[in-house]
Amino acid sequence: MQKFLILLGSVIVLVGLLYPALKKLPFGRLPGDIIFSSDKFTFAFPIVTCIVISILLSIFFNVFK
Repeated sequence: MQKFLILLGSVIVLVGLLYPALKKLPFGRLPGDIIFSSDKFTFAFPIVTCIVISILLSIFFNVFK
């Protein structure tokens, strides 16, 4: 359990440090993502982004089984 928490903390710190570079990736703004904006409300449903991430993770976990 301790190793898992250390690993999780390390991943969170790494993502935090790489956030400026990760923000420039097109995930969340792919064609097919649903974004509705009004004056006081913004709703985003990145369906295509979710599908792409799911496919990539499936391939990754099947390769490194």
